[in-house]
Amino acid sequence: MTTPNRDTASQVSRPPWYRRAPRLLLLGWAIVLILALYLIRLWQLQFLQRGYYISEAEEQRLHLVYLSPPRGVIFDRHGDLLVRNVPAYNVTITPGELPADPERERAVLQRLADLLEVPYTSEEEAEPYRPELDTVGRAAFPPFGRPPRPGLLEMVNEVRYLAPYDPLVVAENVDRDLALLITQESGVTMPGVGVQIIPRRSYPTGALTSQVIGFLGKIPPERVADYVEQGYDPSIDRIGYAGVEASAESYLRGTPGRKFVIRDVLGRELQVVGDVIEPQPGDNVYLSLDLGLQQAAQQALQEELEKVGSRRGVVIALDPRDGEVLALVSLPTYDNNLFARGITKPEDFRELQAMSDDPHAPLYNHAIADLVPPGSTFKIIPATAGLNEGVINRYTTLDCPGRILLPNKFAPNDPGAAQPFYCWIYLAHGGGHGPLNVVDALAQSCDIFFYKLGGGYEAINFRGLGVDRLVRYAEAFGLGKPTGIDIPGEAAVDVPTPRWKRLVYQETWTTGDTYNLSIGQGFLAVTPLQMANVMAAVANGGTLYRPQLIHHIVDADGHTVRPFEPQVIGQVEVDESVWPIVREGLEKAVTGGTAYDAQIEGVSVAGKTGTAEYCDNLAQEAGLCPVPAGKTLPTHAWFMAYAPADDPEIVVVAWVYNGGEGSATAVPIARKVLDYYFHPPRAEEESTAP
Repeated sequence: MTTPNRDTASQVSRPPWYRRAPRLLLLGWAIVLILALYLIRLWQLQFLQRGYYISEAEEQRLHLVYLSPPRGVIFDRHGDLLVRNVPAYNVTITPGELPADPERERAVLQRLADLLEVPYTSEEEAEPYRPELDTVGRAAFPPFGRPPRPGLLEMVNEVRYLAPYDPLVVAENVDRDLALLITQESGVTMPGVGVQIIPRRSYPTGALTSQVIGFLGKIPPERVADYVEQGYDPSIDRIGYAGVEASAESYLRGTPGRKFVIRDVLGRELQVVGDVIEPQPGDNVYLSLDLGLQQAAQQALQEELEKVGSRRGVVIALDPRDGEVLALVSLPTYDNNLFARGITKPEDFRELQAMSDDPHAPLYNHAIADLVPPGSTFKIIPATAGLNEGVINRYTTLDCPGRILLPNKFAPNDPGAAQPFYCWIYLAHGGGHGPLNVVDALAQSCDIFFYKLGGGYEAINFRGLGVDRLVRYAEAFGLGKPTGIDIPGEAAVDVPTPRWKRLVYQETWTTGDTYNLSIGQGFLAVTPLQMANVMAAVANGGTLYRPQLIHHIVDADGHTVRPFEPQVIGQVEVDESVWPIVREGLEKAVTGGTAYDAQIEGVSVAGKTGTAEYCDNLAQEAGLCPVPAGKTLPTHAWFMAYAPADDPEIVVVAWVYNGGEGSATAVPIARKVLDYYFHPPRAEEESTAP
C-alpha cells in the first residue's frame, strides 16, 4: 500500500487565501467600491451635470456691474437752484495692488495714514476707549462713547483675502488739495492707493430750505440687499432720508447703467462682455416754493422769536386755489450740508449730539410734526357749522358778560359747585363784549359766544351745536387726518370725541369738554399745516387741496415727466350763503378786531388770531404748569390770514411756541410775509440788502 505524500495532502486540505485573510478581502472590496463611486461621480459631473457647472463657472467669472447715474437737481418755482451736485473725493486702497514686501506695504500705509491724519493701526490710538461725557455727565454721541478708530492696517486685513482687487474706501470727502497730492504720489510712492471722484450733494440755501429739501444718507445695512437689486452701489450711492430728497427718490435717482465684466478668481477685471448700457441721469424737480418768500418768512419769524424769547415757530404760505406750498419755515432748523459732507469729524458729532439733545428738535419739521392746540383759530369751524346747521344766523346775538357759570349736573342748584368759564377780555381788562353776532364774535374772538354756540347754554335755553356736529365739521375741514403733503414726517391725531375720552381717560365727556373744544382747547391737537388747510378752504369756498411742494418734474432734456395737478382731498359741504358771513367776520378782525395790525397797504386782508393755552413737558419742567397761584397757563401765538380778501391768492399761517398773544406776536410775522408777497423788493434793493 502506497503512503500519500504529506506535502500533497497539506496542499489539498489548505483553505483558499480569501478564507485565510478575510480582512484583505474586505479591504479589496472597499477599494473597488470607492473607485466605482469615484467613477460614477466623475461620469455624473462630466456628462449629467456638465451644463450646470459650466453655467456656474461662467456666472462666477461673469459679473453684472451697475453704473450709478447722475442724480437730478432741485429748483424753486422761479428756477433758482436749491440742490446741485459737486465732485467729492474718496481715498481708496486696493489690497491686491499693495507691495508684496511687508515692510514696503507698511511704509505705504504709514505714509497714507500721516496724510489722512488717521492711525496706521488702532493700537496707535492715544485716547483710551471710554465714554465721552457732556457738561451734565450724560454719555455723549455716540451713546456709549467713541471706540478706537480702526487703523488702515485693520481695514485692509478685513478684506485682503475676500476682495483683494475691489477698491476699499478708507476716507470720504477729503479736501481737493489733499486728493491731488495723494493722486500724484499714488503711482510712485504709494502703489495700491487711489482717489475716487464721486458726486456729492451741495445745498446752496442750507438751513433756509433744509426742512423742505432734506438730505441724503448711506443705505441702511438692513436694506442693502433690496437696494442692490435696484441697481444701487452701497459704497457710493446715497438715498434720500428726509424732505423732497426722500419723497422724490425714484425720480431724482435716475436709471442705473450696467455692463457685464469677466473677472479672475482674485476679482481682477479682465474684460467687458457685450454692450455697455449707459446710465440715464435723474429727473430734475421744480418746487412750488418761492425762495424769496421763504427767506422773508424765516427772517420775520426769527425776529419775533428773539423778541419773545422763544426758539420754536412755523410760517406756512399756501395758494388756496390749488394747494401749492409757497413757503414752509420751521425753526429751529439745521444745515443739511452737515449730512452732505459726511459726519466724520469730532465737531460734526458734537453738532449732531447738540441737535439730538435740543428739546426743540431742530431735525423735526414742526410745520407738519408738531401737534398743538389751535386756540381761537379753531373758532372758524363752529362759526361755519352753526350757520350751516341753522343754530344761528347772521343776526343771532349771544351775550358775553365776560364770565359765565356752567352748572354742575350733580348739584344744579348750587352756584358754588358751578364751573366758571371766562372770556379773554375779562381776564385782560375785566367786563365782557356784550351782545355779539357771529361776525363780531369772529372779529373780537369772543370766547363766551363760542362756548354757547358749541355747547349750548341752559340759562337762555340755547342748545348749541353739540359735540357730535362739532366733531363732524372739524373732520370735514380736514382735522384728525394728515393733509398728505408730499414730504415724509407728517403727524395727525383724531379729533377728540366722547368715545375717544372714554377709551383714553376712562371718563365721561362733559359740556365743559365741548366748551373747550369750541375754542380750540382741551384735548384738541392739530398741526400748523392742518390749520393752513382750514384757512385755505375758507378762502376758496370749501375745497380742501392736498398741499404740494413738488410742482413739476422734468427729465435731463427738459421734457415734463410729471406735470403739476391740483389734488382735491375733501370738500366742506355748506350752503353758499355761509361763506360770505364767515369771511365778513375774518375781514372785520383785520379792519377793526384782534388782527388790526395785519393791515398792509393797498391789499385787503382777512384773518383770525389765536392764543392757545398749553401744558407740555417743557412747560412742566419750567414750572409753568400746573398753573401756579395767581398765574395763567403759557400760550402759543397763532395767526391765520388770506389776501386779497375779495379774491384770495395766498394763505399765511404763523405759529410761535410759547409766543404769548397771537395778536402781538404772530400777526406781525404774517403781515411781513404778506407785505413781501404783494410788494416784493426790487432786484437792486435785494442786491444791496445786508
